[in-house]
Amino acid sequence: MQKELQFQNKQIHYWIEGSGKPLMLVHGFAEDHRVWIHQEEYLRKKYQLILPDLPGSGKSALLNEVSMESMAEVLKAILDKEAIQECTLIGHSMGGYATLAFTEKYSHRLNAFCLFHSTAYPDNEEKKQTRRKAIEFIRKNGVEEFLKSTTPNLFAKSTTEEGKISRQEMVKKMIEEYKDFDAEALISYYEAMIKRPDRTGVLKSFTKPILFLLGEYDTAVPYQQGLEQSKLARNAEVHTLHLSGHLGMWEEQDKSNDILADFCKKLS
Repeated sequence: MQKELQFQNKQIHYWIEGSGKPLMLVHGFAEDHRVWIHQEEYLRKKYQLILPDLPGSGKSALLNEVSMESMAEVLKAILDKEAIQECTLIGHSMGGYATLAFTEKYSHRLNAFCLFHSTAYPDNEEKKQTRRKAIEFIRKNGVEEFLKSTTPNLFAKSTTEEGKISRQEMVKKMIEEYKDFDAEALISYYEAMIKRPDRTGVLKSFTKPILFLLGEYDTAVPYQQGLEQSKLARNAEVHTLHLSGHLGMWEEQDKSNDILADFCKKLS
């Protein structure tokens, strides 16, 4: 069911599917709620899924000021509107940054969270410079050309889950679905990611379970970095997707679904 709310005079859209304990899936950069299609089909049989379009993504309007903190406030506003006092957050990439910002302020509203190809570490100078170059590329060449140049790097180069669509098909599908993304939204996201603080303290202080889903071939959040940060958590569960880059929810959808379902089952 598609729903909406007003946040800072902007319209935010989200979807509610299934019934049971609430589970919010937060998409990443240059995505919207549809990136979770394989998880939605699987998990809605057992859980109440909340799938937001973050501000500036999908059907949701871009906020005047974009930050991980403002995105976290949007997530809280959705939970408040649905009268959900406690849930599990699953954040992919940038959605993980928003999840960490939410946890920093509203940890009492969570029974657990998951960093799915995401990190609590801030950008180092090299990463910041890479993002600034990407901003200039978007301004000069547009979103579709940007996606054509970057999307292939998000997938593992030569591995695909047996029986699923090929890497080439996944790349093509991602570009086709998101080529009309608003350029200013992507630029605002990059600027917000550059500015985000070190949130490793959240990992250290959160006493409830944290799930880390790592891609062995992830170039955006390197595998060793993911392992390193997981050691900071008091109550960590770590899983490696051995055939995945940065989009394991597509590359290894069955394994991802099983891991998420098993993790959530243990919270019951």
